[in-house]
Parts: sequence; structure tokens; C-alpha cells
Amino acid sequence: MTAAHPTTTAPAPAAVPPAPVPAARRRSRYRPAEIAVALAFLVPSTVIFVLFVFYPLLRTVWLSVHGSDIFGNATDFVGLDRYQDFFGDPQLRKVLLVTVLFALCTVLPTLVLGLGLALALQSKVRGIGFFRTLMATPFAFSAASAAVVFDVFYSPSIGVFNGILSTLGVSGVEWLTDPATALPSLALVSVWRDLGYAVLVFSAGLQAIPEEYLEAARLDGAGRWRVLRGIVLPLLTPTIFFMLVVSTIGSLQTFGEINILTGGGPDGATTTLVYGLYKSAFAFGASDYGLASVQGVVLLLLVTAITTIQFRVLQRKVFYS
Repeated sequence: MTAAHPTTTAPAPAAVPPAPVPAARRRSRYRPAEIAVALAFLVPSTVIFVLFVFYPLLRTVWLSVHGSDIFGNATDFVGLDRYQDFFGDPQLRKVLLVTVLFALCTVLPTLVLGLGLALALQSKVRGIGFFRTLMATPFAFSAASAAVVFDVFYSPSIGVFNGILSTLGVSGVEWLTDPATALPSLALVSVWRDLGYAVLVFSAGLQAIPEEYLEAARLDGAGRWRVLRGIVLPLLTPTIFFMLVVSTIGSLQTFGEINILTGGGPDGATTTLVYGLYKSAFAFGASDYGLASVQGVVLLLLVTAITTIQFRVLQRKVFYS
């Protein structure tokens, strides 16, 4: 028999003290000259933001809780009385409803039509570049020019649309003076004007999808609909989400088409929050800047709430490759 050798444990290694940090690393990574150059580049943009974003925002909130003279200068402090008057207005519900309906009538058609046209323009046929340029042309139109063009189209007597209806034996339509058709008619102008931008953004998103993914799916026998549903749309969700948020904000801030084509009428059928703000402060000699400031704050809160809901609900479904 052999004697059992006693087990020995290795001594624990001694703790190694951390190496001292060199003096050069303890100093700032940036030299004073570099910091000065960076601040010099930041100053112009900071001044612009302060003058045209932050100051107007603070001024609007300040005026919303004060009275004002005809020049827009704050007078007496009134607290939340302006907000109570605004929310107690029986027309408020109609204005909010018109604002939401206008957003629905413009955002969804713009996204659907823009995506459909962008998909069609990906075809590799001769002359497709001409059609891509043609579809993006409305993006070059301003709101005023687009409204003037469609004002001719909507004219009851010499309008293009009523001319087409007359050839079909249908009586003319009061596009902009009938409460039932005024809001959809305005929405059509906005959709047409925003369609070019949507086509450009969706086309850029489609071209960013790797061709290898599409080729691999086709080799596996996937049809066009399967490729679209299983590959293209998931990889395009960041672009769709971006367009949804941007289009919603732009729709809630639409003003030019309403001001030129309908003036908020007929009977308030096209009066949104933005146009109501304009009527309170500037239109027809009005100078109620306090009420207009309240409407501006409410519009800001509405836009913030909608975009926050979109980020909370939809961003989790966005696929970032």
C-alpha cells in the first residue's frame, strides 16, 4: 500500500495594484483650441434655434396665460382663463374632428400611393428614369402653387373635374363650397403635393434593400407577393415608420391649401387648429393673440401626443437590419 500524500492548495495570487493612469490621459482629450473651434461651429445654429424655435415657443406659452393688446404685447396675467374659454367653446369639438379627419384623409393615402408608385418604379424597363422624375415632380410645388392649380380644376364653371363629369352626363359638383366635399377636396390637393416626397423616400428605402436577399428568395421559389410580404415590407418598416411620423406632423400643420381654397369654410367644414389659430390672431383684422397662443399650445400638445403614441406602439414593430 502506498501512503496517501496530503493535498496542498496553491497560494492565492497576490492582488496586482492597478497601473497608475498616465498624466497625459488624466487630462482632457480635447485641447482648448479644439473646444473653441467646436463652439464656434455651434454658435450659428444655436442662435438660429434660440431666435426662431425656443423664443417663439416660450413667447407663445407666455401669451397664452396673459391678455394682449392689438400689437401682441402681453398685458394682464389671466392664468388659465384662456384655456377654459377655448375648451368651453362649442366649436372646439368640430375643429378637433376636422383636424383629425384631415390627417386621416391625407396621411394614409399618401403612404399607400407613395409606396405603390415606388414599387412600380423599381421595374427595370426602358425609360423608367423619366417616370421616376415625373412622379417626383409634385414635390417641387409649393402649397400656394398647388392650391392655385387645383382651384382651376375645382372651378364650378370652367373646372377640369366638372368638365369631365359633364362629358359623362353627370351634373357638376360644388367641390369647395359643399360641406360634404370640401374637406376631401382639400385632402386631395395635399396628397398630390406630398406624393412626390413619399415616392422619393420609399424609392430610396427600396434601393437600400440588398439585392442578394431578393435573389435568394426567388431561387427558393418565392413569388412576388411572398417576396413583398416576407422581405421587402419588413426591411422597409423603418422608412414606413419615418414617413408615417413626418406625414402626420405635416398634415396637422397644413395651412396654405386651406387658406387659399376654402378659408376654413364652408360653415367651418375645413377649419383645423392651424387655421383657427390664424383666424384668431390675423384674419379679418383679428388680434386675439392670447387665444391664438392657446391654440398653438394645444396644437403642440396634440402633435406631441400623437407622435409619442406612434413611437410607443409602432416602433417595436420596426425591423432594423
